[in-house]
Amino acid sequence: MLGKLFTIAKNTTFETLRQPIYIIIIICALLLLLLAPAISMYTLDEDVKLLRELAFSTLFLAGLFISVFSAGGAVTEEIETGTITTVLSKPIPRPLFLIGKFAGLAFAAALAHYFLSIAMLMAIRHGVLERASDEPDWVVITAAAVVLLLTVFISALLNYFYEWHFPSTAVVLGTILGSAGLLFLAFVDRNWKVNPSQNGFHLFDINASILLLFAVLITVALAVLFSTRLNIILTLLSCVGVFLLGLITDWLFGRLADKFLWAKIGYILVPNFQVFWVSDAIYENKQVPADYLLMGLYYAVLYISAILFIAIALFQNRQVGQNRQY
Repeated sequence: MLGKLFTIAKNTTFETLRQPIYIIIIICALLLLLLAPAISMYTLDEDVKLLRELAFSTLFLAGLFISVFSAGGAVTEEIETGTITTVLSKPIPRPLFLIGKFAGLAFAAALAHYFLSIAMLMAIRHGVLERASDEPDWVVITAAAVVLLLTVFISALLNYFYEWHFPSTAVVLGTILGSAGLLFLAFVDRNWKVNPSQNGFHLFDINASILLLFAVLITVALAVLFSTRLNIILTLLSCVGVFLLGLITDWLFGRLADKFLWAKIGYILVPNFQVFWVSDAIYENKQVPADYLLMGLYYAVLYISAILFIAIALFQNRQVGQNRQY
């Protein structure tokens, strides 16, 4: 049983990495993170805080779109084309199939999130050039350029000699090289000296990225849920709708939960994405403690479990072949 689950998850991950939309979203997010320091310099005294806000927003939105489009390709397309009948006739139980799909999509989304988090940390480490006299952080620029050039060069060689898929290879290789570059920057300051205490990285940014990963995984579960019944456009609209509701659930439902039953039900059903969004902490100079991370993990696990349970229930009686019921 576990072997079948691993096979489904592995195949789903490879299929997701090979989807053109996957690499397109990552490239767009990388460009936004690259431009974030330049965009942030036009504020008066909140440059670094705005940089963090833009970086976290980019991570969040990239995870949202990767989740939706990947789930559409991994679940909806298989149902609509009928290729899912081949898999389910192995036989493979429907709950196992759906959980495997979620696991594969979650890994692909987490990989993209980690890759973009590396770029985000580098952008924040570089910072904003607030004055004309400020010098760029050439250590960060050099490390990022080396990672980029090596990723493109090695991926191109692997594609030419071994016919490895270039975009997916570049993402995986870029993640590995980016991690090495991040480790280098953790020990070298902006003056090219070994000085870990002045590496420019902050635990706040790492914890905020972890919280956003929890939110992305909830979005993956939602995308799987909606894709069992809806096409990719309706799945996108549904996920965006829940995402927007989740950002204002405290105001929309929370303040009325003690007075109205409908508000209490809505507050329970709609995931509160404000739990994972640390925008207020950015401007109030607060930290994200470890116990808050554990609370966010607990909250995410509960919601993901509930969403997958509903998805399995909806998928159980879904007709996936012509005049056939599984």
